[in-house]
Amino acid sequence: MIVRELELDLDAFEGPFDLLLTLVLKEELDLAEVDVAGIVVRFVERLAEREQLDLEACGEFLVLVAALLELKARGLFPDEEAELADLEPEEAAEELARRLAEYRRMKEAAAWLVERLAGERDRFFRIGPAPLAPQPERRLAPQDPAKLGEVLRLLAAPPATVSLAHMELRFPPVAQFVERFRALLTRRSVVDFDQEVGGLTRVEQAVAFLALLELRRANQITISQAAPFAPIRIARAEETAAANERTPAWIVHSA
Repeated sequence: MIVRELELDLDAFEGPFDLLLTLVLKEELDLAEVDVAGIVVRFVERLAEREQLDLEACGEFLVLVAALLELKARGLFPDEEAELADLEPEEAAEELARRLAEYRRMKEAAAWLVERLAGERDRFFRIGPAPLAPQPERRLAPQDPAKLGEVLRLLAAPPATVSLAHMELRFPPVAQFVERFRALLTRRSVVDFDQEVGGLTRVEQAVAFLALLELRRANQITISQAAPFAPIRIARAEETAAANERTPAWIVHSA
């Protein structure tokens, strides 16, 4: 619904709302005689007849009616400058006309954009240059054939083999250290673990300790340590049992 085409039947005016605005702005009709409440009632009746709420029409109508009320208030209370703005009634009328013209211009632009959108919605635009656009010619600088051949020979040469030997971890068998400790215990009654593995690598020391635990699990040896981080002593299980029977000596076992 277009607000300007709203038909009004008032005591002081009869016709479209657009004509009423024109007469008021040209000061051909005294706004004090215009029944603004009647305009609002007629607009509400028009909305009720359509049985559909038009938010754009309601917004436009509120702007126009508010401007009319402001102009009418200025005309009815010309001396109340403290409560009203600084504009005179003539200046307020010019400002209203300017706002209405600007509003119409924006409405027409919005309608034009809607038409363009409806007409172009089935077209899809490609991002980038058009398929038939001329391609720029790429020119290479003069090249030396000898240097080009040298580069090709370098590319054709097979790459060097990368050695991964430094990443390999080789673990000696646990059985090797098991037999080693057994052989040592046949010759000596007590063996110092730190002295036996002192010259080995950290990996070999770890495997030797696993062999030590394996012998202890089989109850073939006993392991003793006087204090934390003290030397680890290894002895045959039967000799340790015999020594315990002869003397009441005690052994602090390591955790």
